[in-house]
Amino acid sequence: MTTLELLKKAKSAKAELSLVSVEKINDGLLAMADSLVAATEKILEANSKDIEKARGTVSDVMIDRLSLSKERIEGMAQGIREVAALPSPVGKVLMTTERSDGLLIEKTAVALGVVAIIYESRPNVTSDAAALALKSGNVCVLRGGKEAHASAAAIVEALQDGLENVGLSRDLVLLVEDTTRASATELMTADGYVDLLIPRGGKGLINACVKNATVPCIQTGTGICHIYVDGSADLDMAVNIIENAKTSRPSVCNAEEVCVVDSKIADKFLPMLKARLVDERTENPVELRLDERAAKIIDGTPAGADDFDTEFLDYILAVKVVDGVDEAIEHINTHSTGHSEAIITNDADAADKFTRGIDSSSVYVNASTRFTDGGEFGLGCEMGISTQKLHARGPMGLQELTTYKYIIRGNGHIR
Repeated sequence: MTTLELLKKAKSAKAELSLVSVEKINDGLLAMADSLVAATEKILEANSKDIEKARGTVSDVMIDRLSLSKERIEGMAQGIREVAALPSPVGKVLMTTERSDGLLIEKTAVALGVVAIIYESRPNVTSDAAALALKSGNVCVLRGGKEAHASAAAIVEALQDGLENVGLSRDLVLLVEDTTRASATELMTADGYVDLLIPRGGKGLINACVKNATVPCIQTGTGICHIYVDGSADLDMAVNIIENAKTSRPSVCNAEEVCVVDSKIADKFLPMLKARLVDERTENPVELRLDERAAKIIDGTPAGADDFDTEFLDYILAVKVVDGVDEAIEHINTHSTGHSEAIITNDADAADKFTRGIDSSSVYVNASTRFTDGGEFGLGCEMGISTQKLHARGPMGLQELTTYKYIIRGNGHIR
């Protein structure tokens, strides 16, 4: 099926879905989750083919990002069930105005229509995106990368089987068969077919979509996430948080890429950091890329010109020493991608200044940046992390996949 033929199917399904009840949509979601688990062996077989093709061409952390297991598939199904349990945003009256002449004006949440997602090597995005789109009344068009296409195809087939089992159209969740750049360009320019385009992936993909899309497009985040260790910080807490933010899953966008340290505690803290992230790690020690001030305190790799502007997605951490919270804020706002930043501090004034001064979608005090996630924020799962400011910002859940229209009720009113 060509991409255009698929988009025509999506547009037709969009009209059908607008008349489906919330209860029926929930039935579809639960059936999708059950069908996903039932197809576990088939999905794992497809995933093993993707991994075999990718092995030797990508890093181990990217292989982990691509890999599925029985437990991960069960987690994907549970994510769908959690979305089903959430209240539907569609039809919610956001604002009511009653004029003096009795004309009633209701600002009402409605689905966007057809939501297209271009994503790369994370097959779990397939089910997350489909669940959120369906629950918010949208048809979902998925275009995965070639490195995960077999996995995505098996997942989509299972989801479609679930929909069909409860009498819903398979066309509510569609996967683009073409994984060349041509299909991505078609989605970016599918005026009249795509109501919102969401890219999820690396900097190159996101920039291509933002630059070339003629349909509405959300800029989702490359995550150059920072943690600033303030002069008043509990240093043991800081090491624990940074270890989690950097090493728990370095291939994801909410992983820490830059550690900024107050000069007041740098002499004591940096050796603690090196001990935890480098010396004590027998597997995957972190490469510390140090600015000149940090390099005078601990051993590591001298930071290059681009290291404070790079999303490493690997066991690499850039380290910078600054003189206080003001300089930390200035550095972070200069180099951040607007995703997630954190301060570790026991100073309430420093925390207040940091949270007000940092211009990112998610700002933490004494917590890991790894919490920037739709599931962790109570959204069930997420469509992506928006780093822009119009329409949506931060983890995109159900409400971010709706728009609104005005419904006006009269009784013979004329103007």
